[in-house]
Parts: sequence; structure tokens; C-alpha cells
Amino acid sequence: MTRALAVFAHPDDVDFNAAGTIAQWIREGIEVSYLVVTRGEAGQGEPRETIQQVREAEQRAAAAAVGVHDVEFLNGYSDGRLTVTLELRRDITRAIRLKRPQRVLTSSPDRTWRLLDADHPDHAAVGEATACAVYPDALNPYVHPELAGLGTWPVPEVWFSEPPEPQHYVDITDTFGLKLAALAQHISQPGTEADSVRKRCAAIADRGQLQPDRLAESFTIVRR
Repeated sequence: MTRALAVFAHPDDVDFNAAGTIAQWIREGIEVSYLVVTRGEAGQGEPRETIQQVREAEQRAAAAAVGVHDVEFLNGYSDGRLTVTLELRRDITRAIRLKRPQRVLTSSPDRTWRLLDADHPDHAAVGEATACAVYPDALNPYVHPELAGLGTWPVPEVWFSEPPEPQHYVDITDTFGLKLAALAQHISQPGTEADSVRKRCAAIADRGQLQPDRLAESFTIVRR
């Protein structure tokens, strides 16, 4: 395992859901790349006329805080208006074929309805589009003929972050400081306070039946 690709809808999604885990992967020698579908223009922050540039800069700084230096943003997709289109599938497929990851990390395509105020339809859309890009699109040379020159790529493993019913918990206690450092870069956005993030990760660890005083992130892993 040497290459991983994280695909998320907005700046800060990857940091809220998986920055502690990614920091561990970096320590293990895995090269991680980020693909962010929008620039988060529907998020909070001022001035509104430059919020996209602000949030892009925040995400690049957050990525660097955990050791990720390859960050790509897609063009043509609007925050709050994402759906599973062929165009989105194609653009994610392009990234998979170019970067050839052995692990893809994305948001869960299943919404967590019991956490209605903490979920977002954009997350589910990107999760589903990424799953479609992994299979069949990245494997089938005829789905997106404009990508024919890139060849095909089989992704062995997909991690879906914060699914409704997780089956894998990563103890991030040792990398929690790096997760906080990443979230601290998202100055324009609420909810990045250390206490609230710690409580959230402690609750996840408790659900995963980790030892007391541990912190965790949760996933569903699908392997080929």
C-alpha cells in the first residue's frame, strides 16, 4: 500500500472525517492525494466575493498540516448542488486513472438520517459518484471514451467515512493533534473547536468499543 486518493465534496470534509487516519497513513509511508469537488462557496465566511479562494487556501494549508501536498480541486461543480452525474463520475475516474491509488477514501453514499443536521446531500452524492468511478468506470475503457488514453485502473480498496453503520474504527489518539492542526486552518468555518472535535471523536471511539479515553474515526471498508 503506497498510494491513496481521498475524494470529498467540500474543503474541510476530509479533515472533519478522516484527518487523523490520513496522518497515520502518511506516517506509514503512504502517499495521499486529495480531490475536492467544490470550493465550498456555500459555506460560511467573508468576504463572499472571495470565499472560494479563501476556502481553497484553507484546505491546502490543512492538507499540509497532516503531510498531504497533492491537492486538486475540480471546476464546474457548485457547493450545495451536487448530484451523481456522468460528468462527475468521469472527472473522478480521470483522477483515479491518473493517480492509480491502491486505496480510495470518500464520504459514505448512505446518509445518516438520525444526524440530519450533521449530514449533507453533497457528501452522499460524492460518495456514490466515487463508488461508480471505482466500479465500473475506472475499469471500463468504453464508459468515458474521452479518457481512453489514460488506460484503466482497478482500485483494490475503498474506505467510506462516517457511514450510518461503521464496521471499522481507527484509533487516532496519537494523531489527534494533527487532526486539530488541520481543522484549525479552516478559520472561516464553525465547528473546528478542539473541545467539540474531541467530544465527537471520543463518542466514535465509545461506539467502536475502544479502550477508555481513546479517540477514533469510523469507516466502512470495501475490498475487491
